[in-house]
Amino acid sequence: MSDTIAAIATPPGNGGVGVIRISGPLVADIAKQLLVKPLTPRTACYSAFLDADGSMLDSGITLYFSAPASYTGEDVLELQGHGGSVVQDMLLRRVLSLGARLANPGEFTERAFLNNKLDLAQAEAVADLIESSTEQAVRSAQRSMQGVFSRQINALVEELTELRVYVEAAIDFVDEEIDFLTDGVVEKRIISLLERIRQIQKTAQQGRLLRDGMTVVLAGKPNAGKSSLLNALAGHEAAIVTDMAGTTRDVLRERIQLDGMPLHIIDTAGLRESDNPVEREGMRRAREEIHKADKVLLLVDVGEPESESIMETLPKEIDVTRIYNKIDLLGLSPKLEQTEQGICCYLSIKTGAGMDLLIGHLKQSVGFNAVGENVFIARRRHLEALAKALEFVDSALAQLQTSRAGELVAEDLRQAQQSLAEITGAVSSDDLLGKIFSNFCIGK
Repeated sequence: MSDTIAAIATPPGNGGVGVIRISGPLVADIAKQLLVKPLTPRTACYSAFLDADGSMLDSGITLYFSAPASYTGEDVLELQGHGGSVVQDMLLRRVLSLGARLANPGEFTERAFLNNKLDLAQAEAVADLIESSTEQAVRSAQRSMQGVFSRQINALVEELTELRVYVEAAIDFVDEEIDFLTDGVVEKRIISLLERIRQIQKTAQQGRLLRDGMTVVLAGKPNAGKSSLLNALAGHEAAIVTDMAGTTRDVLRERIQLDGMPLHIIDTAGLRESDNPVEREGMRRAREEIHKADKVLLLVDVGEPESESIMETLPKEIDVTRIYNKIDLLGLSPKLEQTEQGICCYLSIKTGAGMDLLIGHLKQSVGFNAVGENVFIARRRHLEALAKALEFVDSALAQLQTSRAGELVAEDLRQAQQSLAEITGAVSSDDLLGKIFSNFCIGK
């Protein structure tokens, strides 16, 4: 990281203010040739920005942060000039001509991570904050940036380290009168650790939903009410609704929010026997979406129970909730009940009766609650790392309870520790870092 990087940090286009960020060892030299006033750390100064011939390119506010007290841990200079796209490009070219190079996407935050200003989970939260689409997601991303998630992971890693020391000491001193692997201490601590990981996993799942949203596919026979349900959840006429069977021929997607939870609703073609090649292609696409869904809502006309037969054609591993629609035609009351076949919701999309039950079920079925003070933003890779750690700790407990094989217990604990360390970047590969930071915007 001996080179100096620069980039426009504000969005493309014209605006009142445009910011160019510079970071690296050449900041002071660039400032001497570009500005008419000397740099003063952490002080906003008004200055002209000079071209190579001494003429004024632009003017504005300068902010200088000297290393290591800066976002990247290096010398950082921000030039806050006018927000025209042409003048910003001219100023950036001038900075590049003085020895800086154009920053890669996310390179400022990557340098912050490499210089120990942020861990990897905090760095990812920077991008998540920028991309947040709800107020709850913003607050959760802020908590991750402040280290709420990282502190919980670090506490788990510390506990695993202490457990490993205890177990490995027991292995080394096998001739002692006390067998430390059978005195119950290690077992109790592992059980406690499992519970803590599960709790963090549950909270992280909520954070993942805030970031990515839940994908719900509407399936069923024609005229069961799929498109009507999409419109009801979306709050507008997103899909065409008619009495004619087979109106929906293609996949229709709508992104909505339920009490701050992003939801990806996918309306699909009605599933039935058909010789129409267009309708058959629509059904093929419907089944593709069903296989990828977090949840499937199977729409059933309550007056035609034989339409439930379509359930037999759905993948067994898919989470399916039956929605019995049109209860108003039979004078039935809305309800949500658990049956041998799974959750069933009785409602009327036309009158709105029972819709509150369905919305509550959608949130509850994925463990989503109103965002509390401890919820942090999380990504799919975080959940995968937590799942691996849980698997290794569970294996360590099994080894301890069955064979008392200290070496195997210690190895499982080491693997769990490494899985958790991947979350904060204490253990990380260059490929992982490249993938994460390449998704950032340039200038951040």
